[in-house]
Amino acid sequence: MMNKVLFKKPKNELETSSRFNRKTNPAIPQELCRSCPSCKNMSFRSDLEKNYHICSKCGYHFRINARQRLNMIYDIGSFIEHNQNLTSVNRLDFPGYTEKLEQATLFSHEKEGVITGVCKISGFDVCIFVMESSFMMGSMGQVVGEKITQLFEYATKHHLPVLGFTVSGGARMQEGMLALMQMAKTSGGVKRHSDAGNLYIAVLTDPTTGGVTASFAMEADIILSEPEALIAFAGPRVIEQTLRQRLPKGFQKSEFLFEKGFIDRIVPRNLHKETLSNLLTLHLAPKGGETHGSL
Repeated sequence: MMNKVLFKKPKNELETSSRFNRKTNPAIPQELCRSCPSCKNMSFRSDLEKNYHICSKCGYHFRINARQRLNMIYDIGSFIEHNQNLTSVNRLDFPGYTEKLEQATLFSHEKEGVITGVCKISGFDVCIFVMESSFMMGSMGQVVGEKITQLFEYATKHHLPVLGFTVSGGARMQEGMLALMQMAKTSGGVKRHSDAGNLYIAVLTDPTTGGVTASFAMEADIILSEPEALIAFAGPRVIEQTLRQRLPKGFQKSEFLFEKGFIDRIVPRNLHKETLSNLLTLHLAPKGGETHGSL
């Protein structure tokens, strides 16, 4: 019997070399670009930053951290942070919570789930808070509630408007009832601020859920939202499993809530500062004074 090996064509390294025959796709380092979760369009991070982290193809709003959002809003050099050293502790000895807090600090480079302070927006003095999604999904514990409440108290004392950007998964379960109490605590601060005749504007971003939605997020005089933001108390999957019913398309998205009258306007991120400037001018400018524009 003949050996089939005798009839095999000798290999030519030049013919089989991957150096010459392999078809390769150009590789772009991941740190240089991002893929849009909505339309899968690839964008350079530098281009996204210039476009307020909005997809140039479909308008999808990427999630951004609190510092990035602050830099888009306040007048350069005007922000002064409050209570930056307040941090959470594991009062209930919840298993693993101490480690989660340490991990959240390392991951977000922040000490808590909200940043508060005072700044100027188009020349107007404003108290501002911005929630941080990368710190335990912006969940509201004792310190988050305390920082927001103290900001409203400061604003009430100094007769200043409050601007708040919300993003949260709700009350922080590791703090139990202590976290749920922050709903009433922050609501009390909002009420006293409102009774003193001061303005409160909330901007709801994706996602704003749970106890934050059920308290200060929906208590503002003017409620704005980013496009396609999830705004809810209980999430759609929880509701579907409870009711055993299919929910309407886009249920709990900002467009659905705007249609039902829960929010006042949907504002793309690149128009936030202009819109807020117009609102502050309309509500705070002296009577008879110049205005910068209108909605």
